[in-house]
Amino acid sequence: MKYTVITGASSGIGYEAALSFAERGKHLIIAARREDKLRELKEEIQTKNPDVEVIVKTADLSSSENVHRFYESLKEYQLETFINNAGFGNFDPIGEQNLEKIEEMLRLNIQALTILSTLFVREYGQVEGTQLINVSSGGGYAIVAEAVTYCATKFYVSAFTEGLAQELASKGMPMKAKVLAPAATETEFAQRAFDVEEFQYGSTVPQYHTSKEMAHFMLNLYDSDKVVGIVNPEKYEFQLIDPIYPYVTRTSK
Repeated sequence: MKYTVITGASSGIGYEAALSFAERGKHLIIAARREDKLRELKEEIQTKNPDVEVIVKTADLSSSENVHRFYESLKEYQLETFINNAGFGNFDPIGEQNLEKIEEMLRLNIQALTILSTLFVREYGQVEGTQLINVSSGGGYAIVAEAVTYCATKFYVSAFTEGLAQELASKGMPMKAKVLAPAATETEFAQRAFDVEEFQYGSTVPQYHTSKEMAHFMLNLYDSDKVVGIVNPEKYEFQLIDPIYPYVTRTSK
């Protein structure tokens, strides 16, 4: 039995991605901090798809120790797809940002994703049919005012994943690495980014996608041979494209 791992599955894109992959008959390992939300998700999945097995893992991935412990707990399962979706944002001028929050964001958006990607590639890079999908952002390709640090974390995710995709291909390894870059999406992202209890997308954001739409886009990326799935900022349409960042190989003299 093979499993799809989804981090940050307690809400938003991760939650809807779990439902979408379950509809494909994919067995799931869902992870997040909030066990109650994961239990709700498991119940919803198994009500709709009783043949799908769902494993719940409670983990705070902003700690590297927890990240390693989490991956170690997956050893008893055979993995097929790993979706690094856990992460959060921040909107503040750099000189005014809360460094405690920023340090947590750096650990989750960059450190946890790098560790989990590395361990997955190390163990499954030579396994046919495996995929790694890292969730970046449109802010991983364009710097948004007063979200500079957040965008920088997502630039890292985009460059790291695009580079990994080309590294895997250059070594003839069958695993595929892909990056999903959503634009504004109706999730809990805004509450955490702005440190507010409520955020109304309809009255505040001129264009946005729902989490369900973005999960559908993720499946399109999963099914494709392209490396990047990104929302075009001008037409606000989802596109599947080749890597954007240049990839330079070293040559020995």
